Amino acid sequence: MSDWPEDPADRHRVATELFARRVRGVEDWSADAPPDGWDARAVVHHLLEWLPGLLSSSLGVDLTPESPDDDGLAAAWDRRGAEVQRLLDDPAEAGRPYTSEMFGEMTLADVVDRFYTNDVVMHTWDLARATGQDDRLPRTFCEQSLAGMEPMADVLSASGQFGQRVPVPEGADVQDRLIGLIGRDPAWSPRSRS
Repeated sequence: MSDWPEDPADRHRVATELFARRVRGVEDWSADAPPDGWDARAVVHHLLEWLPGLLSSSLGVDLTPESPDDDGLAAAWDRRGAEVQRLLDDPAEAGRPYTSEMFGEMTLADVVDRFYTNDVVMHTWDLARATGQDDRLPRTFCEQSLAGMEPMADVLSASGQFGQRVPVPEGADVQDRLIGLIGRDPAWSPRSRS
């Protein structure tokens, strides 16, 4: 059995729980995180904040605004995950049409799966690495993402949504190759605090 489901709703469920476990394990929200200038709280806020604007402007779907303090981040993440999951589990909502100049005809489920769910998984690595937790991602996700993104490496780097590709050693495993592709150093660790 694959560690990464085929169905977008199931993938979202796996991704949000993977991230939720890391959120619940954070002891220091000010811990440095791999995106330069970010801390652990910024990783969670990023995932809480960008999807509502996309869904509202492109699909007319309004998610509940979330702006929690540190003590409320885990509960806010659980609410957001459940809210998006309800959309994906409802065939009428999941099938809402969306047209993108760049990507063509899509549905709400496609948009969430392609852009948001993948972002959740990749930021799981950031949060785990920032806070000393298990940073392993689903292998099948890594394989599929690397295969899909590798041909667009230059475009991804130029987009501003990813950092410059970080070279990894010959023979590096698939997760390290993916992490390097999206502009993270697979050997990254937080600076020690004095």
